[in-house]
Amino acid sequence: MDLVADRTTLYIDGKWAPPLGTETIPVENPTTEQIIARVPAGTAADVDRAVAAARAAFDSWAVLPATDRAAHLDRLHAALSGRAAQLARTVASELGTPMKVATRVQAGLPLTVLRGYVELAGRPPAEQTIGNSLVVREPIGVVGAITPWNYPLHQIVAKLAPALAAGCTVVLKPSELTPLVAYLLFDAIDSAGLPPGVVNLVPGTGPVVGEAIAAHPDVDMVSFTGSTATGRRVGQLAADRIARVALELGGKSANVILDDADLGRAVKVGVGNAFLNSGQTCTAWTRMLVHRSRYDEAVELAGRAAAAYAPGDPFDDATRLGPLVSAAQRDRVRGYIRAGLDEGARLVTGGLDGDVPTHGYFVAPTVLADVHPDGTVAQEEIFGPVLAVIPFDDDDEAVAIANNSRYGLAGAVWSGDEERALGVARRMRTGAVDVNGGAFNPLAPFGGYKQSGVGRELGEHGLLEFLQTKAIQR
Repeated sequence: MDLVADRTTLYIDGKWAPPLGTETIPVENPTTEQIIARVPAGTAADVDRAVAAARAAFDSWAVLPATDRAAHLDRLHAALSGRAAQLARTVASELGTPMKVATRVQAGLPLTVLRGYVELAGRPPAEQTIGNSLVVREPIGVVGAITPWNYPLHQIVAKLAPALAAGCTVVLKPSELTPLVAYLLFDAIDSAGLPPGVVNLVPGTGPVVGEAIAAHPDVDMVSFTGSTATGRRVGQLAADRIARVALELGGKSANVILDDADLGRAVKVGVGNAFLNSGQTCTAWTRMLVHRSRYDEAVELAGRAAAAYAPGDPFDDATRLGPLVSAAQRDRVRGYIRAGLDEGARLVTGGLDGDVPTHGYFVAPTVLADVHPDGTVAQEEIFGPVLAVIPFDDDDEAVAIANNSRYGLAGAVWSGDEERALGVARRMRTGAVDVNGGAFNPLAPFGGYKQSGVGRELGEHGLLEFLQTKAIQR
């Protein structure tokens, strides 16, 4: 395993630069509870420097031919691909994702997304003629990107790649809990030779660096992924100057299993989805809704499937469930389990006394049955390996329970009749629905309804978020 080292600089205007402050942020390995590195705690003055560099670089980057921008992204893809193994090991160290998932998802998915934007950058949206008007799309300007800890590289690439493809410049603040993989990305950016100022890195805390970016008068757009509460704050700061925002926020997704579904497959895939990345996934299907005629069997299957996710060392090939990112997150998840039990949920497996390693921020894979649709564990985003199982009597009740949430990010439907499943999927108020295990599509639009966010990421829809529309009359 590559040794993780301290990082002492920011990346501003095409070079590694010392921070203006002296404070640092410790990076902890959640499996060992040991500090593995430190990074600078950026300041508002550092944000000013980075935004100034991005502003100065914008005009030339915006008018660069689309094929030239695509070539830059292609070189970045090659440089990042050469670091794939190190990316996976770094995420396993600073987040605790098991290596199999870290390799396939944490490192592999961002490379797939970046490759897609190499293609899209080379063929920008076509101009349109409407009567005597020429309708064109132009880059919005300087983008402030603020990203979370749960998919630390993917969430950066999902913002940075379309912004650059659109002709925007970027100032990035990665999560202070998992900043090391962002440094590997900027090593690749530096070696790929992107023009100075086009992409800038300022690590730091949300209340300091995040707020400085969101409130900065020279930031034209803020793209944020994280909690709904923080997204609300980002939106307020951007609204003061009428800046555009894209917000990808929380979720409480329903996995609807109809009475004619392949129950074994639906439950197995559903448990795997709910426990992916130790449940630290905004799209996790954390509510399993099952037709009452098959409910008892589903609960038994879910308990057996969950018990196979034994927590352990992410670098052990047998491990399927790593730790949570921090002690605070572990304690938060345990608090939700306690609340669910206090409200009458039935413990099927796991729970507060489940078998976990003595070191590390682990929570046992937990299944709670007989959860009331209005209960805490059915309404709150837990962000841990906790699955709530809820019965329903017919399709209408299933849809009503699925939509009984302030969130609307993802979901699933299982049925032996695909048209029936599609009918339920169309009625679910959520940004994405998988039917009978449909695979995730990184080219399709990703985003939420209600308090799950504003705007879309990925593919062509993600590119359009970073463009303005102009009508030129002739």
